[in-house]
Amino acid sequence: MKYAIRTRHDLMSQEIRNHLKERFDTLGLSEDNTEPDIVVTIGGDGTLLDAFHQYVDRLDMTAFVGIHTGHLGFYADWLPHEINALAEGIAHGKYSIETYPLIEVRMSKLNAEPQKYLVLNEATFRLASGTLAVDVYLQNELFECFRGDGLCVSTPTGSTAYNRSLGGAIIHPTIEVMQLTEMASINNRVFRTIGSPLILPKDQTIKLIPTGAKKCILTIDHHTELHEDVTRLDYELSGKKVQFARLKASTFWNRVHNSFIN
Repeated sequence: MKYAIRTRHDLMSQEIRNHLKERFDTLGLSEDNTEPDIVVTIGGDGTLLDAFHQYVDRLDMTAFVGIHTGHLGFYADWLPHEINALAEGIAHGKYSIETYPLIEVRMSKLNAEPQKYLVLNEATFRLASGTLAVDVYLQNELFECFRGDGLCVSTPTGSTAYNRSLGGAIIHPTIEVMQLTEMASINNRVFRTIGSPLILPKDQTIKLIPTGAKKCILTIDHHTELHEDVTRLDYELSGKKVQFARLKASTFWNRVHNSFIN
């Protein structure tokens, strides 16, 4: 079993990393930062998102598990005092693999090759300044002409993140759908939008055609990029999935309860 550890750069996380590495080495696991079978992140959900994008080319061969050293996370759901049990469980293969859907985003620009991204949480699209004007196509049919701050397309696992703050639905992460939510849409006698989140099954697509936009901001999870002359954005569920190693009986709804209610 080959492992890699990715950590936030605070003292507590570094100390936990050192202790976990000692336990792994004692249990006969080998550290391999290039081709790990399992990646353990120490920090928060942002640390795991960083690790996901670092190993995005190995998703069918690498599983992820997170230890949180801050607030409870949806990805990082192990506590620091549980690391010995975590190390033992990984070393002896006492875990199951859960796979969750990902979104593929394809961005087209004038006089440039299309760029592709894989999304674990969400992808947002907005202007660098001003109101975004974009035609929204579902299954290549014009659905609405959106005016507002922007649009967010999220995975089921990302439904508890920015999507939730926009009023989107919380979706169980095993359901293969993607969700489109609006960011402060304009609705008056001239402009009308649906005004509600849309949940699309895995065989359907979303296409965005900006109208008159020059400089746009695209976010992929927690990464932000500024682009010019974007002509089209296509979203669909990817054929690839992310793998999580589950070693304890903590259900998705437990994590929702502990994060937002408890």
